[in-house]
Amino acid sequence: MKQSKKQLGLLAAATLIALPLGFTAVQADSYKIDETHAHAAFSVTHLGFSTTYGQFKTIEGTFEFDEAAPEKSTVDVTIQTNSVDTANDARDEHVRGADFFDVEKFPTMTFKSTGVEVTGENTGNLTGDLTLLGVTKPVTLAVTFNKAGPHPFKKEITVAGFNATGELDRTDFGMNYASPMIGNTIPLIISVEGIKQ
Repeated sequence: MKQSKKQLGLLAAATLIALPLGFTAVQADSYKIDETHAHAAFSVTHLGFSTTYGQFKTIEGTFEFDEAAPEKSTVDVTIQTNSVDTANDARDEHVRGADFFDVEKFPTMTFKSTGVEVTGENTGNLTGDLTLLGVTKPVTLAVTFNKAGPHPFKKEITVAGFNATGELDRTDFGMNYASPMIGNTIPLIISVEGIKQ
């Protein structure tokens, strides 16, 4: 049976709509964070005399990344709070306690993205909800996309890598110990590699 011009027009319109949607779905890739190449570091001023630096050793998570449409990217990360390391065993024991991360009561902190604003060819602002000590607050990270491609030593896998910086006020999450002698504003430095799934 012959199709009418109206039917052909509707079919063409539907095809034009479906093509970009299908293209986006194909281009969006899922990545699992490589824990051996994931770093979440922070610093805090100590009584005005010095700056203490620390990091978290156990970082897990995933992200969806579309290089052609980075504004559609999503991130979901979990950090084990007892993996905090400030290069001093006695201080780490204190930091894991109730004055700071209270790791027995709150064994994880999480970050779930809520939006991406593209700011340049390889840069963007990633906004998300950070949950720490049972309190959820928005945090924005300035992100740089480094590159994506085959791993030079393991060509069977594809890797994407990013760096990010930001800051938070620890008192926003109820971490008030020795404030403000121990600094409230906590700068963050983050670098991750993800393995395409």
